[in-house]
Amino acid sequence: MSSNQEFLDHINKGYTTKGDFITLGAAMHNGETVTDAHVKIPLKTLNRHGLIAGATGTGKTKTLQVLAENLSEQGIPVLLMDIKGDLSGLAAASPGHTKIDERHEKIGIPFEAKNFPVEILSLSEQDGVRLKATVSEFGPVLFSRILDVTETQAGIISIIFKYCDDNKLPLLDLKDLKKVLQFATREGKEELEKDYGRISTASTGSILRKIVALEQQGADIFFGERSFDVQDLCRVDDDGRGFINILRLTDIQDRPKLFSTFMLSLLAEVYSTFPEQGDSGRPELIIFLDEAHLIFKQASNALMDQIESIVKLIRSKGVGLYFVTQNPTDVPDGVLGQLGLKVQHALRAFTAKDRKAIKLTAENYPMSEYYDTKEVLTALGIGEALVSALDEKGRPTPLAATMLRAPMSRMDILSKSELDDLLKKSTLSDKYNEEIDRESAYEILNEKIEKAEAEEAKEAAKKEREKLNKSSSRSKSRKSSTTEKAVIKVLTSATFIRGALGVLNKLLR
Repeated sequence: MSSNQEFLDHINKGYTTKGDFITLGAAMHNGETVTDAHVKIPLKTLNRHGLIAGATGTGKTKTLQVLAENLSEQGIPVLLMDIKGDLSGLAAASPGHTKIDERHEKIGIPFEAKNFPVEILSLSEQDGVRLKATVSEFGPVLFSRILDVTETQAGIISIIFKYCDDNKLPLLDLKDLKKVLQFATREGKEELEKDYGRISTASTGSILRKIVALEQQGADIFFGERSFDVQDLCRVDDDGRGFINILRLTDIQDRPKLFSTFMLSLLAEVYSTFPEQGDSGRPELIIFLDEAHLIFKQASNALMDQIESIVKLIRSKGVGLYFVTQNPTDVPDGVLGQLGLKVQHALRAFTAKDRKAIKLTAENYPMSEYYDTKEVLTALGIGEALVSALDEKGRPTPLAATMLRAPMSRMDILSKSELDDLLKKSTLSDKYNEEIDRESAYEILNEKIEKAEAEEAKEAAKKEREKLNKSSSRSKSRKSSTTEKAVIKVLTSATFIRGALGVLNKLLR
């Protein structure tokens, strides 16, 4: 038996699956693609999370594109974090190319150009379906972690949320929260101290400054109504294909706080609302974090802790998280150890640090009699990758240097007119892009303060009138008393008495 035939049997045995699967491509041996040595990923294991890594220009984004469109074909919805802005081409069919045909002939699968159902989402003022959430939905613990406050300040935020719950004050956006914090140390100071304890002005001032910093990164656009329902990420079209939801993040690369806020909200909402799935035959939703190295470098400690916790827990909800980054060492060990599928594109050994990273990367993959992993990592071409996955029983599959299939959709972005047409067809825009500013804590407290001020003014006017009335009464009393005194003085004077006696004496005569 030839070495190629042994290798083919080795791959086919390791990647045999009874259930539904996705074909990534064909394995390579001695630098040549072995036709029909298909590398198949069982749908059952896709909720075990994954990694797509490799140097710039090695084809990571196209691998992401292949996974997203094949998931969609299987009826599995996808959410893509598009930081570079180069994923909108999923909505248009590939124009095809002779090199694509040659690649697929080597792999042993036919190429078919297709477009896919795409929904464009936005966190900022870019066009797309707006993603929003209310402050109340975050809750005091999550919101405190976003702001990265002290334990004392977190306690004050909890008191604020409790006060709003007790007094039916909706916390919808950041101006609501700022208003309640100001109210707590001014007009409502006595009221809150009576029921909840003393609140430090210095602490509320520090919290307000952190909220302002969050606003400056665009979070005032994110907080508000209407809240995005994560179930809308799980839609399928009339043909049974899962929607590919593309979240455009090209304008928030320098605003990590906003992205951290969104990620915390999304992951917490998905975990709390999705039902338990256990080890079902297919995932409910797959989330891809493109350019994840930017996220991990700039993420807050709260986001890091949350991602590590969610990666461990969210699998049971039928949700898979896939990190797309330049080097596996960019991903924290706590996350890396939880990943089932690893697609490793080429790494470059330009420096001693690069060589060290390659050595560490090679140690993360299974041993193989067919590959020297360290050498293969630097020899892979564009559109080629080392693949390690899990079979249906959760066991690691054989390591396979893989010639990856080409995307069925366009490997370029949509033109502005194409993007405008796509946005017009959106069925979610009308639902989420309507501006809503209903009565909430800000308006209710302003009205309460105005009523209190009006009552105070009314009471002050009443006291002023009473004061004037008393003053007038005292004045009249003083005048009457003065007249009486004058009369008495006259009647009791010696002159008056002598005159009176003289008149009486004359009458008696």
